[in-house]
Amino acid sequence: MTDASAEGPPKERTKEPAKERTKEPAKDPAPVVKCLVWDLDNTLWQGTLLEDGDVPLPDAIRDVVVELDSRGVLQSVASKNDHETAWARLEKLGIADYFVLPQIGWGPKSDSVRHIAETLNFALTTIAFIDDQPAERAEVTYHLPEVRCYPAEAATELPRLAEFTPPLQTVDSRRRRQMYQAGFRREAARAEATGPDEDFLRSLELDMRIGRATDEELSRVEELTLRTSQMNATGVHYSDADLRRLRTDPAHEVLVVTLTDRFGPHGAVGVLLLERRPEVWHLKLLATSCRVVSFGAGATILNWLIDEAARAGAHLVADFRPTDRNRMMEVAYRFAGFDETPCPCAADLPGPTGAGLQRLHLRPGPRPASTTVRVRAVALHPTRT
Repeated sequence: MTDASAEGPPKERTKEPAKERTKEPAKDPAPVVKCLVWDLDNTLWQGTLLEDGDVPLPDAIRDVVVELDSRGVLQSVASKNDHETAWARLEKLGIADYFVLPQIGWGPKSDSVRHIAETLNFALTTIAFIDDQPAERAEVTYHLPEVRCYPAEAATELPRLAEFTPPLQTVDSRRRRQMYQAGFRREAARAEATGPDEDFLRSLELDMRIGRATDEELSRVEELTLRTSQMNATGVHYSDADLRRLRTDPAHEVLVVTLTDRFGPHGAVGVLLLERRPEVWHLKLLATSCRVVSFGAGATILNWLIDEAARAGAHLVADFRPTDRNRMMEVAYRFAGFDETPCPCAADLPGPTGAGLQRLHLRPGPRPASTTVRVRAVALHPTRT
């Protein structure tokens, strides 16, 4: 919602004849808030820091900060204050770590909010701002009309609002802040690194785990298939119900890929849906997060799978639907050796469903271990007799 204090008085409307009225199309619900930007004085805490010195944090406000953080809503600060003094106070109150990209200074708050959104790469429609001063809310609304503004007295009500309640609350959403903070530290290290990129990747101590999806991870798997388009091999969305059904099918594997490094977690970054048959493994879906493309995650996952299939003596067939957005995934498949050469191994597979679906084939051979990523994975290859 847009702060009402920034709007003029409602205009009178003349009543239209019934025959001339047209039904307005239903509006899509507003996007869920991905980042809430807090003012400090008389909003987050009580009082004005540079005047009162001791500015207490109400327990109810602390509860709001903690609750939104647990839902995966990022939080930041846009405050007109002395940075060192204000940040020291946040640390003393024990909540400094909850805020990413704090903007504490004397510039316009709209500039601070814009900087936060651009750095996070979030659309302004997913940003919210809360401030006790109507003039500050009006300034943000004037320059950034897409940003939703709230008065300070609404703070304790925010967790009850639909826009602050993401429909999917996953393992990763509960630690989204830590993942972003780790990402900022990682990017800073990359900017300072010299020498070959491979040396930097080795310095990250990347640790990839590939395992069967747990109940808790399935919602994140669904989210990956829904939101990932650039690194989704088919563009197919599998619902939570579909995934739970396939997970209990002995012929199928629903696999989740997670990644960590010395800076912290990347979270769940990939999902594979694999049907294993004696002579051929059918890769129905591979989706990876765009955030880990530069770390070679896609190639590492494919090389692991190819090596597993080679150990099992099975061919690999992968579904792929080319789109304008998933060119990087096609490159990963082709670079790994997949092509469209027909093979009798696919004769018993159900025919492709949907327009444009291709079947790519590979006769696997052993693959060397990655030199930059440590892979710890479930064994898929059965003992052959």
